[in-house]
Amino acid sequence: MEEIITTYGDLPIAEIESAVEKVTSFIEEYVEEKKYRELRELILQLPSPDIAEIFGETDKKYHTLLFRLLPKEQAAETFVEMDSDTQRRLIESFTDAELSEILSELYIDDTVDLIEEMPAIVVKRILKSSTPQDRASINTILNYPKSSAGSVMTTEYVRFLETMDVEAALTHIRRVAIDKETIYTCYVTDRDRRLKGVVTAKQLLTSELDTPLSEIMDENVIFVSTHDDREEVAYMLNKYGFLAMPVTDSERRLVGIVTLDDAIEVIKEESEEDFAKMAAITPTETPYLKTSIFSIFLSRVPWLLILMLSSTISSTILTGFEAALPAVLVLFVPMIMGTGGNSGGQSSVTVTRSISLSELDFSDLFRVFWKELRVGIMCGALLGVVTFLKVLLVDKLLLGNTAVTVTVAVAVALSLTVTIIVAKIIGATLPIVAKKIGLDPAVMASPLITTLVDAISLMVYFFVSTNVLGL
Repeated sequence: MEEIITTYGDLPIAEIESAVEKVTSFIEEYVEEKKYRELRELILQLPSPDIAEIFGETDKKYHTLLFRLLPKEQAAETFVEMDSDTQRRLIESFTDAELSEILSELYIDDTVDLIEEMPAIVVKRILKSSTPQDRASINTILNYPKSSAGSVMTTEYVRFLETMDVEAALTHIRRVAIDKETIYTCYVTDRDRRLKGVVTAKQLLTSELDTPLSEIMDENVIFVSTHDDREEVAYMLNKYGFLAMPVTDSERRLVGIVTLDDAIEVIKEESEEDFAKMAAITPTETPYLKTSIFSIFLSRVPWLLILMLSSTISSTILTGFEAALPAVLVLFVPMIMGTGGNSGGQSSVTVTRSISLSELDFSDLFRVFWKELRVGIMCGALLGVVTFLKVLLVDKLLLGNTAVTVTVAVAVALSLTVTIIVAKIIGATLPIVAKKIGLDPAVMASPLITTLVDAISLMVYFFVSTNVLGL
C-alpha cells in the first residue's frame, strides 16, 4: 500500500484508473483498523474527480466518514463531481452547519445543478442553509427556461467600473477573487451594470498601473442574452475560443457568465439527447444502471409503437403490388428496403450532426440536395452494378434459381440504384426542413427516415419492375 502512496503522483494518466481501484480496495481495511490519518493522506493525493469515483465504488456506509476526512475546499470540489444519489445521502447525513459550510464553497451554478437533481425535501434544506444573497441568485437562475443561457450561467464573475485604472482593477481582483469562478476574463460596466468592454488578466498584468481600463479593454464584446439557447452559447464559446461568455438582460446589463466547463456539459447533454432521439428513445438524464425497468420501457415503447404502426404503409404497398409481381421479385424486397433505409440513415445522421454544430441552415438546402444527389448517383451506380452481378452469379448460378433472368437482374439493380439516390436526398433534406419548421432534426434521423424510405423504396421497386418486365 505504501507504494501507491509514494508513487501515485508520478503515475501516467493511463494508470490512474488502476491506482483508484487499488485505493478503493484498501479503504475498508484502513477504516476497520482506524488508520484515519493514513487514509486521509492516501486520499488527498487523488484529484477530486477520482475521489468522487471512489465514493461511487465504495460501500455507502463509509461515505460520511470519508467525506469528513477531506479539507473543506477539496470536499466541495469532490461533492460537485459525485452522482446525485451519493450527494443526497451525504446531505441527509450532514448537520446544518456542515451543509452551510459545503454550500459556501460551491459556485452558484453548481448549487443550482445540485438543486435540480434533488428531491423537494432536500432542496428545501439546501435553500434554508444558503445565505440570503446566494438564495436570491439561485432563484434567479432557476426561473430561466432550462434550455436558455440564463439557466447555465453563474453570477460569480469579476466586474470593473469603466472609471477604474489597472491598479484599482488588480486590487479589486485580490479582494474578490476567492469567491469568483474565473478571474482570467473580466468585464467592464458602467454604474448601471451595462456591459462596456472586456479585459483579460494578461492585459492587466502587462499594463502600467495608472492606465485607465478604457484604454486597454476590448469594446467589441461578443455577448449573449439570458434567453438565448444554451446550445448556441456553448458552440459560440467553442467557435471564439473564449473561457467565458458574458450574459446580459434585455437592456444589456451584465447578469452573469457561462464558463467553458458549463459549455462542455451542455454539449455533452445535448449530444446524448440527440443520440437517444436518433435511436428512437425518449431522452433521459438518469444513468442506465440507475434507471428502472419501467422507466426504460416507457422511454422506448412509444417510439416502437409509432414505427410499428408506420410500417403499415409498407405492408399496404406490398399487398397492393404482390399479386401483380412474379414471386421471384418478392425475394429481393428485403435487400431493396434495407439498403434504402441504410442509405437514408447515413445522410440524415451526417446532416443532423452538421445542423447541431451550426454548420448548416435552411439556406443551404439546395447545396445539400445537389451534393447528396451526386453522392447518391455514385453510390447507386456502384451498388447497382454489384447487385446485378450478385443476382446473376449468386441467385441464378450458385443457388440455381431458374426464375432469375437477366431482365430480373436489371430490374433489381436499377431499382436499387434509384432507391439509393432518393433515400440520400430524403435523408439529407428532411432534417433541414424539420429544423426550419421548429422540429428537432434528431427526431428525423434514422428511425423515421428508415420507415419513410421503406415505403418509397417499395414504390420505386414496383414501378421500375413493372416497366422493365412489362407487367
